[in-house]
Amino acid sequence: MNIERSRITVSGLPVEIVRKAIKNLHLGVYPPNGRVRVAAPVRVHDEAVRLAVISRLGWIKRQRRRFHSQERQSAREYVSRESHYFLGHRYLLNVLEGDGPSRVSRKGNKVLELQVPVGASRDKREQILLAWYRKNLKVLILPLIEKWEAKIGTKVESWGVRRMKTKWGSCNSADRRIWLNLELAKKPIHCLEYILVHEMVHLIERKHNDRYIVLMDQFLPSWRQRRDELNHAPLAHETWSY
Repeated sequence: MNIERSRITVSGLPVEIVRKAIKNLHLGVYPPNGRVRVAAPVRVHDEAVRLAVISRLGWIKRQRRRFHSQERQSAREYVSRESHYFLGHRYLLNVLEGDGPSRVSRKGNKVLELQVPVGASRDKREQILLAWYRKNLKVLILPLIEKWEAKIGTKVESWGVRRMKTKWGSCNSADRRIWLNLELAKKPIHCLEYILVHEMVHLIERKHNDRYIVLMDQFLPSWRQRRDELNHAPLAHETWSY
């Protein structure tokens, strides 16, 4: 797919425009600092994009205020006594260096024990912990998919876990493929379930329209509360670049 990128400024806000072979214009505001991005059909001119942004300035400013006020974790160094989260619970990391195999294990409800090679770098320690998160998240996802395939009456052909910087999940309705953000391993399981249902409903209705909301209300009546809890949880520290 050919993609054209450009930038304009609207009421003092920088706006990134991505033109590609799509039918409709989509406007988004993304963490951590409220970046404004418009995906537009190739033939839509800058002035039409400008008018679309102006028409939603109030909403854009509310989203940016929310991101600016949201709590953020400091950069993780993967050292002992550092706080890390798993399924919404806070754990203190205990790093052990040795010659045995690398591993992560929970000690009760308060400690994550991280076994690493002697002299392991910060990046190596992170890699070991992220692999543990990924493994445990996949174990949780499969039974949830099976549960909701039966409830929703749709089929997920393939799914995976990956690190994402602007989304909790994504869906390719044509291929019936779902991706979930690795960060969900740190959130309560009911938040993971909400994102999964959110993406699975997109297999039935691609847009966030009235039909989509009706379907979400039908299948997961508590979805708004789960969404709000997830949106107010601390954002992970990332090196954000676009």
